[in-house]
Amino acid sequence: MAFISLIEIIHIAIVILGVGYIFTGLLPLRITKNVLDSYTKKFNWKEFWFACLVASPGIILHEMAHKFVALGLGLQALFQVSYFGLALGIILKILNTGFIILAPGYVLISGATTLESILTAAAGPLTNLILWVAGFLIIKHSKKLSRKQAIFWSLTAEINKWLFIFNILPIPPLDGSKIWIPLFQMIF
Repeated sequence: MAFISLIEIIHIAIVILGVGYIFTGLLPLRITKNVLDSYTKKFNWKEFWFACLVASPGIILHEMAHKFVALGLGLQALFQVSYFGLALGIILKILNTGFIILAPGYVLISGATTLESILTAAAGPLTNLILWVAGFLIIKHSKKLSRKQAIFWSLTAEINKWLFIFNILPIPPLDGSKIWIPLFQMIF
């Protein structure tokens, strides 16, 4: 069995493109003189690819952490697109609501014990925590970053900070509920 199937690669590509679209125009690749420019201009492919590059890794690596920890524990794990979660983010973008809610994908894991579920659930937010801290440290300690690199790393830190905070909350169906609720049930 392959670590990543062809259908998972297709799902990853769909998520990257969807997330890139959702974040296009929200990430300051450049500073415009007129705020209305961002609403009246044609679709900017450069901003789209930059948004894909900045916003997608935190989401994809988060989900792949779930998958690979599950595989490491001997479980079956499959990454899938959440078309509802991705569509919700795209609709909010089209409606220009000013905020982002999306859950573009998930890993379906079967046969896990309570401890294995806790470990696989914790892998995603832990990945975002690592990316948040790495981005922060690179910005803080690197003296030779170009403007675009500085923007990339500061946005990487910011996006992963919110992914970590959001996903660690003990609210179903977030990862935090799969960590904290069973953990407290095991302890008490």
